[in-house]
Amino acid sequence: MINDFSVDMNEYLPLRDVVFNTLRKAILKGELKPGERLMEIALAERLGVSRTPVREAMRKLELEGLVVMIPRRGAQVANITEKDLNDVLEVRIALENLSIENACARMTEEQLAELWKAAKDFEATMAEGNLVKLAEADVAFHEVIYKSSDNRRLNQVLNNLREQIYRYRVEYLKDEETRNHLVKEHEEIYEAIRNRDVKQAQEISYQHIENQREAIIRSIREETQNRQVHK
Repeated sequence: MINDFSVDMNEYLPLRDVVFNTLRKAILKGELKPGERLMEIALAERLGVSRTPVREAMRKLELEGLVVMIPRRGAQVANITEKDLNDVLEVRIALENLSIENACARMTEEQLAELWKAAKDFEATMAEGNLVKLAEADVAFHEVIYKSSDNRRLNQVLNNLREQIYRYRVEYLKDEETRNHLVKEHEEIYEAIRNRDVKQAQEISYQHIENQREAIIRSIREETQNRQVHK
């Protein structure tokens, strides 16, 4: 169960929050996998802390839906269901539409240049073969759009929704055809926003998210089948 992650003791936060942030990031990035048991003692030893902040972090992760408590088994990383995913993406599509509408009206020339650079950075990162960095480059592209919408609350909600499916993003990017589609979609979104074409940008963004939904659902079904086989 122990994976390659460690606590960052340099953060100016209470220890329970540092442990919470560490475990949350490990779950979201797939370092702690869906269905994996979370043993308090092992985690405390791995992070070099007592069991108390680990236990407090588990409670917060349970409230976020990232951890579930199983009778007689303890805590484990929550599995994401198709309904969970569809619920998240249904909200995300609506908020992305608002973000794109705002971006088409408000994006400056400097931000347009930043968006194009983010699209090219994603393409360049493909050659490195590092899927985590590639996922982060995809996130960076969308963050330019979010920021240009000039709505802090909208940014916060979109970032939270995005994090809820982060642990499946790397899986989604493993397919070469998928990566090539993303390059094309990023460029098309950029062109539509540059032309201030709200409808076109929203349509491309919808397909962008729909492609992710289909790929992630395939991943969920494969994981479910694998768990059933190994029971």
